[in-house]
Parts: sequence; structure tokens; C-alpha cells
Amino acid sequence: MARLDVTETFHGITFPGHLHTQDSLQSALRFPFQDTDILIVSYPKSGTTWMQEIVTLICNRGDPHVCQTVPNWTRAPWLEQHYCAMVLEKYPLNPRVITTHLPQHLLEPALQGSKAKVIYVSRNPKDVVVSYYHFCKMAKFFPDPGSFQDFLNQFLDGRSYYGSWFDHVKGWTRQTETMSNLLHITYEEMSLDPHCAVEKISAFLQRPLVEEELNSCLKHSSFSSMKNNTMVNCTLISPEIMDHSKGCFMRKGELGNWKSLFTDEQNQHFESVFSSRMQDCSLKFVWDVPHENRICNKEGNPN
Repeated sequence: MARLDVTETFHGITFPGHLHTQDSLQSALRFPFQDTDILIVSYPKSGTTWMQEIVTLICNRGDPHVCQTVPNWTRAPWLEQHYCAMVLEKYPLNPRVITTHLPQHLLEPALQGSKAKVIYVSRNPKDVVVSYYHFCKMAKFFPDPGSFQDFLNQFLDGRSYYGSWFDHVKGWTRQTETMSNLLHITYEEMSLDPHCAVEKISAFLQRPLVEEELNSCLKHSSFSSMKNNTMVNCTLISPEIMDHSKGCFMRKGELGNWKSLFTDEQNQHFESVFSSRMQDCSLKFVWDVPHENRICNKEGNPN
């Protein structure tokens, strides 16, 4: 199913047609969640792959066998993509780990009354847009991003694939006040203190780990481990679909990498839009961290 030049518009949000269809998107809204399900939710390039790896390792008590032998799109399939139902039927796992980029208002009816555990991962949007831009340059199922200025304008206007970052983050994080089965964790938390983050996630999933298991989770979800793992680094994907000559999926993962592309003028404009759009939101973001304060994961983290 190539459809590399197809764009699907669903509820006013655009999606790449390569793996999304109107039927698959509609099916996601009717998905029968089980109480034992684990749903990983994020806006693109916010630490999704990293969380898939961590959750898989926690569910296997630190044993990396599944992470090293099963592609992440099989062990944590994307709810809104056309192959999801087939994968869940063909590879029944307990618990089922499912991934999505869908906004909260679209999934709310399906999750209503469910005890499925939802993990929402957010990341500072300046780093998101830079990582997203580099990804779009290599992913042939995304339109050519053009210049960074063009891409930044689309991002701030909510015209990127998967919709507005602002709406996505505010929609899901507001649910932490009413949903006891939702954990919000940030990319920055995971980066600055991965030990604490993994403990927090395992406690939320009610799967406590002994120290040896936790250390194994940390080791096999490190940037260097994931960068060399073909099950997550996207090298299994055909160059007809992802142009590996234009970059690496596992790129840098650094906090504050937005400074590598933003001009002072772009940063000022971003700050202005951010202040306006987030004035009704109390979330605080880490925009940069001095090198000496990067205390735990010295190898970097996945985009």
C-alpha cells in the first residue's frame, strides 16, 4: 500500500495516506479498548518510539528479546493505520500495547468507561518542530517540507500532518484532572532522569521492577541501543518509502536542539504564537538544559 502522494483529511486534520485510510481512521474512533490495554499517545516526534521501547521492556521485565526481534510497529501498532486490526489479531499480546497520534476529542468516545492505561508523552514544541522537519525530509509519504521557515509556519498554523500541536497537547493534558488512568510524562523528564521516569511508568502500569530489571530497561532504551536496533531505527523500511540518504531516523535527541535551526527572528515569532495559544494552559516546558545538568543519560535520547 504505497499511496505516497495521498493525503487523507479526517475531521479537519490531514494524515499521510500511505498507511491511513478513511476506513482505518473511522475504525480507530470505534475501537473496542480492553481494560488491560496500554495506549501510548503523542504528537509526532515527541518521544513516541522511545516510549514504545520503554513500555515493551517494562512489560517483559527488562528482557530485550521482544525489542530486538519484533518491529515496534508490530508490538505497538498504530491505532489509526490500516494494518492495526490485523496485527492485533495475528500477534495477540497481553497486555496489548497500542500507539496513536490522534487528538483527545476524537478518541474520547472510544475510551469512555475504559480502564485502559493511557500514557501521554509531550515534548517542548521547538524541539518537536525541528525533529519533525528533519523527519519529513526523509519520509517520502510526507510532502516536501520546503524551507524550515515554510515548515515552521505550517506547524504554528496547525497545517502540519496530524493537526495542531497546541490543540493536541492541551486536549490530552487537560484529561489528567479527570482521568485516573492517564499518565502525562514529558520527553524532558525522560531525558534528564530516565531512572526516575522508568520507575514512574512501571508504577503507573502496576508492573514494579527490581533494580536489575530496571537497569536493563534503561540500557536497552538508551539512544545508542535503539540507534543500533533494526527493530526501531527504521532501516527495515524500504528506501522507496524512507530515503535514508537524507538522514537518520534516530538523529540526535538532544534537549535544546531547536537552536540548530531557529533564527532569532523565528524564535521571537514562535514565542509570540506560543504565548497566545498557551495562555490558558499551565504546562511548563524545558527549552534548553546546560550540559553540566544532563545528569543521567549521557548517550542522548531518541527523537
